Formats: sequence, structure tokens, C-alpha cells
Amino acid sequence: MIATLRANQKLKKMSKLNAPILALVSIGLAACTSPSQFDNPVDLNAQPSANAPASDPTSAAYFTSTVGDRVLFAVDESTLSTQARTVLESQALWLNQNTGYAILIEGHADEQGTREYNLALGARRASAVQQYLISQGVAPSRLRTVTFGKERPIEVCSDEACYTKNRRAVTVIAGGTS
Repeated sequence: MIATLRANQKLKKMSKLNAPILALVSIGLAACTSPSQFDNPVDLNAQPSANAPASDPTSAAYFTSTVGDRVLFAVDESTLSTQARTVLESQALWLNQNTGYAILIEGHADEQGTREYNLALGARRASAVQQYLISQGVAPSRLRTVTFGKERPIEVCSDEACYTKNRRAVTVIAGGTS
């Protein structure tokens, strides 16, 4: 009888120790699922309006790929060229038809010159684009500007081919139509 009691006590102790182990094993096995659940990953960096395809004429992707999101400038210039005005007229038309978007205009410069000079030049370029879009009927309340000077180059090299691409203003579409 005493031996049976001791055996029962040992079983109770073992079951108390095994319960947490069994729980961990069960949780571990439950976590093992088929890899097919990862076939369609979610892009956590995607912007809400960026999910629309470039074929959707109201999407930011369409604006970037079809209308054009940037204009280029000559060396040390913030004056809009004829080609830049043509692009900005298309931008203004699209922006006036798609009023649910906010707009950030980034001013950029090439790597030549001082940081301070290029920040000021980038600001003048962004301002020139902003003023032109306003003149084409885009509401000023939708437009903001920022300058990056030479801090965010598209191309990094010390020749004119790179410099030309970096002397730009980029119209960035934010938010989305609701």
C-alpha cells in the first residue's frame, strides 16, 4: 500500500513537470505550418497609393511612369527650360484631375559646389516647380517643397553624365485618392 502511494506521488510529480514540456512541444508543433502561407508576402514598405498599378491612370505609379515626375536643370540654374515646362504642364493637368493627392517637390543639385550653395540651389529649383504648378491651377495648399542639395544623388560619379541626372526637381505624390 505504501509502495502504491509512493508510486502515485511520483506519477503526480512527473505529470506536473511534464505538463509545461508538453505545452511547449504542442506550441512548437502548432507553429510548424506549411511554407505555402508565405507565398504572398506583404510589402510593409509600400505606400497605400503605390499599390495601384501603373496602368491605373489615377495612381501615383501612373503619374511617375507616364506623366513624368521630374524635370532637369542646367548648371547653376533654377530657371525652367521649355522641356521642363512641358513636363510640368502634364503634371499640372494630372494633379488637377486627381485632387486627392498631396505633392512634395524635392529640389536637388549635383555634387559640385558647397553643401550650403547646393541646398539653396535645390530650394530655388523646388520653388520654381511649385510656382509653375500653382500658375497652372494646382492648389498651393497641396504643395510642399524640400531641398536635398547634393545629399541624394541618383548617380554618383564625377562626370557630366551623372551631374546632369542629379540637377533636378522631383514631384513626389503622397497619400491617395479616397
